[in-house]
Amino acid sequence: MEIKVKTFFAGANYTLSKLFIDGVYQCDTLEDVIRQLPATCPNTPHGIGCACPQKVWGKTAIPAGRYECDFVFSSKFNRKVIMLLNVPHFIGILIHMGNTEVDTEGCLLVGENKVVGQVINSVVTLNKLTPMFEAAHDRKEKIFITVER
Repeated sequence: MEIKVKTFFAGANYTLSKLFIDGVYQCDTLEDVIRQLPATCPNTPHGIGCACPQKVWGKTAIPAGRYECDFVFSSKFNRKVIMLLNVPHFIGILIHMGNTEVDTEGCLLVGENKVVGQVINSVVTLNKLTPMFEAAHDRKEKIFITVER
């Protein structure tokens, strides 16, 4: 499965994108602000987290790139969600429900961008996407996400 996230608005407080699965538009996404991050984070203590001054924890959008994903159980959301793997400067990045940049904590929120600075119908949207993710996972199909800025 190939997930693609294409940014169409990068604002001062949030980022909006379109999410496609295998080339078919599925929904909108909301993330935090895009920040210019170095390719690697040499100041990372003990290899966990990010100590780069450009990265603001919970308020920075995922860097452009292609990342492998896994379909994992989230105790926070009490459901299985997509987790992005090996994202520079980030750990625990999920695709989940939420409405504003306050809800993102660096993750991708799914829904419909019908309100300025928000996505709505997030739970409905995630419930639509989850069976697609689960089917790919059950087929042992690799899942990738490409983030285009």
